[in-house]
Amino acid sequence: MKIPVPLLRLLVLLVLSGVVALPTAAHARTLKIATVVPEGSAWMQEMRQVAKEIATKTEGRVTLKFYPGGVMGNDKTVLRKIRAGQLQGGAFTSGALAPVYPDLELYGIPLLFRSYAEVDYVRERMDAGMTAGIEKAGFAALAISDGGFAYLMSEKPARQVGDLADRKVWIQEGDAMSMTAFQVAGVSPIQLPLADVYTALQTGLVDTVAGPAMGVIALQWHTKLEYLTDVPLSYLTGVFVIDRKVFAKLGPADQRVVREAVRDAGARLDAATREGEEGARQALRGQGIEFVTATTPEEVERWHDIAGKALVALREKRIYSEAVIEELQRHLREYRNASGGP
Repeated sequence: MKIPVPLLRLLVLLVLSGVVALPTAAHARTLKIATVVPEGSAWMQEMRQVAKEIATKTEGRVTLKFYPGGVMGNDKTVLRKIRAGQLQGGAFTSGALAPVYPDLELYGIPLLFRSYAEVDYVRERMDAGMTAGIEKAGFAALAISDGGFAYLMSEKPARQVGDLADRKVWIQEGDAMSMTAFQVAGVSPIQLPLADVYTALQTGLVDTVAGPAMGVIALQWHTKLEYLTDVPLSYLTGVFVIDRKVFAKLGPADQRVVREAVRDAGARLDAATREGEEGARQALRGQGIEFVTATTPEEVERWHDIAGKALVALREKRIYSEAVIEELQRHLREYRNASGGP
């Protein structure tokens, strides 16, 4: 059908004035995502597939470009670049995101969780609130991921809290929770960005670290260490975020595609993490890492006592929301009472 000339002129004027927008490639948006997670890891392999899925389902309107392995700098630098608009998002540990939303760290209270069953019960009831808190802090939280349980690994065996007194213990830069816990235990830890830990192990700046078995292997830390203390030190989470203002500029349908793709990938990765952790522990044994544990049940309770004192100290500092702490402890008591646990 031939369009009348007056109508054609009107359409041209509307397009030029911005009242009507034609669907063009100019509306495509590339989201640049940085992380310290290394290339070749299971997380990056999954995210590469997510990027393809999103590009296909949005017909090229949204593409994800990843910068893995810390090439964009440490977590603090990545956060700064997101605020400056040089990046649009990142994948962070909960500790690295603590300056933005401290309460996310509460899942990692030392020796809080004693099993994945406890983790699942609490997270099922609290993840939505954590996500909402991250959103209020300025980020669209696409997934809170399962990082597994962290264990101490060291050059010398650590069977008792006192064994750490003369160790060079690493903690994540800005991790107030771990800092407080170690200080209560009489240890002065060394704060470093995650990306600097391997070099610190090489040079002897640190000789004791904490991490999940898969992470320790992926980052090659295990090649510089000899012992693993087989007491779950803390439960780790990560979070995939995009600047909220940037995310809001995507169309509703495209937002839904991105959220669903990342959420589904996160669920697959969580399942793979739990399965892979046991395999990673066996791999560490196979490579000569000796597993040691607390000398007595009383010593285990001493570790838990230190964790309790650390939480009291943290509450006094008012770093975290008291209401969120109370909610977390309430859910944990509910689970333990129902299951007959300690």
